[in-house]
Amino acid sequence: MVRVARDREPGVTLAQVAKDFGIHEMTLTKWLRRANIDDGSKPGMTSGQSAELREANKRIRLLEQENEVLRRAAAYLSQANLPGKGSTRS
Repeated sequence: MVRVARDREPGVTLAQVAKDFGIHEMTLTKWLRRANIDDGSKPGMTSGQSAELREANKRIRLLEQENEVLRRAAAYLSQANLPGKGSTRS
């Protein structure tokens, strides 16, 4: 659809192309914008870069959660190893 929209005849509007394919004009406009970024004709983050960033952020959140669990476990275990009040240990 993007190729058809790009190669349309002079005088044919995006609205007409979108209507022919049964999609909203704004949807086609967004697809064209994304395609222009992906093929390098416009600046911006490509779909691949965007997906990679999303995955990296997901991994960061997971690692932060794991780190918090380890931090709490270490705090708990360090408290468990302290001698309690009234201990007879010297």
